[in-house]
Amino acid sequence: MSDSGRQRQIVELLRDRPFASVRELQERLGVSAATVRRDIDKIDEAGEARKVYGGISALDGAAQAGVAYARPYDENRDLAVEAKRQIAALAATMVRDGDAVIVHGGSTCFHLGVKLADRNIRLYTNSMPLIAYLSDHGHCSLTVAGGELHREPGIIHSLTQTVPFYASKFFLGSQGIGPEGVLESHPLLVRSIAELSLCADQIVVLADSRKLSIHARNVALPLSRIGTLVTDDGLSDADARMLENAGVMVRIASASGAVQ
Repeated sequence: MSDSGRQRQIVELLRDRPFASVRELQERLGVSAATVRRDIDKIDEAGEARKVYGGISALDGAAQAGVAYARPYDENRDLAVEAKRQIAALAATMVRDGDAVIVHGGSTCFHLGVKLADRNIRLYTNSMPLIAYLSDHGHCSLTVAGGELHREPGIIHSLTQTVPFYASKFFLGSQGIGPEGVLESHPLLVRSIAELSLCADQIVVLADSRKLSIHARNVALPLSRIGTLVTDDGLSDADARMLENAGVMVRIASASGAVQ
């Protein structure tokens, strides 16, 4: 297969999924890792997709108008960091000593896990970055999800094991939020969120206000399942009304430290 043929095949693959790793492309195309990396460089230079650590990511909005693709964890964690920290700080006040909580994968939830590290709580997570952090820091009781490690999106998940944990609150992030509900592109995140949502009394979404303008392809949870959204003060009045009309309690973490 010619260089241009391989590159077209990679771009076509990204029309149906957010990310492809170098290893996966190497196996699919039957070429060396060095050849795949050269193809990725060419595609990135042409502006048809984005070169990221470990592989290649579809451009936001590519392939389907108005549909955004999930960024790799290593890329997403560096976006809106201060807003995520403020959201995590407010969310941490919703946890009481002695609580059992589930903290899902994702960068905002990672910041929440850091805030809870020294609390007298039981914490269940499938987030590989958070597991690595809590193994070296903090004193909370930690239960780790069983199953296989999926390096992208950075979670541990089993297709067969049930979740051996029940919590007062399930904290999760999202790629996007709309009238349909919590939105994700990655099918594994959709499945994981649906399963864990059955294991908690309350569901709390942590999402900076950018997420209200992102439309991903899959509904992970309808708004009717969401008890609370914790976001930043960039939330528009129209989005706040949409959420409140759907019965979602909205809590705002502001840059000044004040909360609503």
